[in-house]
Amino acid sequence: MRRPKDRDFVETVDGLFFCVVGYVHPPGRYTAYLKYTPASVGKWARGEVAYRRELPYYHVHHVRRTLEWLEVAHPSYLWTDPTTELRFSHVPAESIARYYVPERRLAELVASPADTLERETRDLATLLAGVAGLPLDAFGVSGSILLGLHNPAFSDIDLLVYGADHTRRLRAVVDDLAREGLTPLPEERRAQWRTDTAARFGLEAETVADLEARRWHYRLFRGRYVSLHSTRADHEIREAYGDRRWTSLGRAVVEARVVDAGEAMFLPAVYRVADVRWLEGEPGPLDEVVAFEGLYCNAAERGERILVTGHLEAERAGGRRLVVGSGFLPDGGALRVVR
Repeated sequence: MRRPKDRDFVETVDGLFFCVVGYVHPPGRYTAYLKYTPASVGKWARGEVAYRRELPYYHVHHVRRTLEWLEVAHPSYLWTDPTTELRFSHVPAESIARYYVPERRLAELVASPADTLERETRDLATLLAGVAGLPLDAFGVSGSILLGLHNPAFSDIDLLVYGADHTRRLRAVVDDLAREGLTPLPEERRAQWRTDTAARFGLEAETVADLEARRWHYRLFRGRYVSLHSTRADHEIREAYGDRRWTSLGRAVVEARVVDAGEAMFLPAVYRVADVRWLEGEPGPLDEVVAFEGLYCNAAERGERILVTGHLEAERAGGRRLVVGSGFLPDGGALRVVR
């Protein structure tokens, strides 16, 4: 049976759309953040119903505002997870009207695209599958296309690729597809991203430039903005809810060497670390840095040293991790390569 995966979506009985976060979910609930809500007017629509996007981009500040709204309007969607001690939006299974599976939606639109955007999505997925030598079911489509809220005039294509090996094979070929219409982002768009990201996250220009240089998975396809996101395949989901339980140890700042970045393509991105130097927080062993902020996927490679500000957590069975993008910190924290 297929397990819930990052960037799946759920629609609630009251018409709210939530994006699923990660792969570990409590029984009877789905950890997810609010993405779209019904509105009197909105850029997105399905039939006669308009929708407003509640998160213009994922950031702890925006997520916190959705939690505050849910606390008033739909308090049953908020829940404190005893395994992490974090209060977050967890959609009860009984409140779900429909569960959206990205690979199934992609298969549907490949078989019968309904508009120009769906045809472009079909063409992009079949192009990537053919050139990388991957089956079409290694891909899925998320975002507004998954939900049928898209507008061909402005909507982007959010394509998913399942599995680390499939991602590596895709990464090896994307730079060779300009003649087929898949091109790097133009410099003016990249420059705007650097400016916006530095302001939104409070990062130095050098750090943002380094992150931008590693963003291979953002492109244009026939002039339309495209994102290619890595998602775990079923066999790569090795943790079940309750296997690990965490206790908060507060804010910490460390410098460490990355010894394994094999799971840095996913969200959350996982970096195994060693040779840790403590700059702030409770010194002790540190096994991994885990980033729930997508900006820090693929942000470092094996052998590089990283400077990380995050929320320190101790596993009750032993071991510790430093979390970036945690709701426990006002700004979520940060990660950058120092050498």
